[in-house]
Amino acid sequence: MSRIIEAFDFSGRAALVTGGTRGIGKAIVAALAELGATVYFCGTNSELGAATAAELAGRPGKTAFLPADISSFTQSRELVETILEREGQLDFLVNNAGITRDNIMLRMKEEEWDAVLNVNLKGSFNCTRAAVKSMVRRRYGRLLFLSSVVGLMGNAGQANYAASKAGLIGFSKSMAKELATRNINSNVIAPGYIKTEMTADIDDRAREALLGMIPSQRLGTVEDIANAVVFLLSPLADYITGQVLQVNGGLLMS
Repeated sequence: MSRIIEAFDFSGRAALVTGGTRGIGKAIVAALAELGATVYFCGTNSELGAATAAELAGRPGKTAFLPADISSFTQSRELVETILEREGQLDFLVNNAGITRDNIMLRMKEEEWDAVLNVNLKGSFNCTRAAVKSMVRRRYGRLLFLSSVVGLMGNAGQANYAASKAGLIGFSKSMAKELATRNINSNVIAPGYIKTEMTADIDDRAREALLGMIPSQRLGTVEDIANAVVFLLSPLADYITGQVLQVNGGLLMS
């Protein structure tokens, strides 16, 4: 087996993907399981989680849904503890879960701000805080945070979402500096506009305007993001930490 093929053999690895019941998260779960990893994913909708687990069954790796609200520090800790009890290790943590509550600042309610920051940013802190102790003990781990092009360039009507996604970048870079000597890498993927339920409601005129700003002239797919996740979790990326990988078709270049 060549070194490249071996790099994408995730058998023997245990992963947690937050927000894995749909969209980008679901594609990440599928990709990791296809490569042999044991993949746990969480969400707040147990019915959807069970349906997703059934749909993803039959791949080389095992997939399992665990209900959890990651905005809760206690539930996040219990989520990670359950995985450690079952598997004895947690190698990959993919902080993907995210919500939107869009509004212009003059109309944004406190609860809209709090809901987005609590899931997108605090949720990532909660899960990371719960996971890193075991990673430090084993001297191995991979942290991955799903930010957004909006976290890099801002967006009108999404101050809460942009702030949460920008916060993940600073958080990840801090983790990279704290944990690098323990063989724990921390990186960010910043997707552009991806075909998901979040972008399904864009009207035709807005879609055409958006495509005009993207050099690739298309929206990204969830598989585009899952492929980037696989690379950053693989041994081919062992010397990459503290970085932001933009996957946006050229929409933003920096």
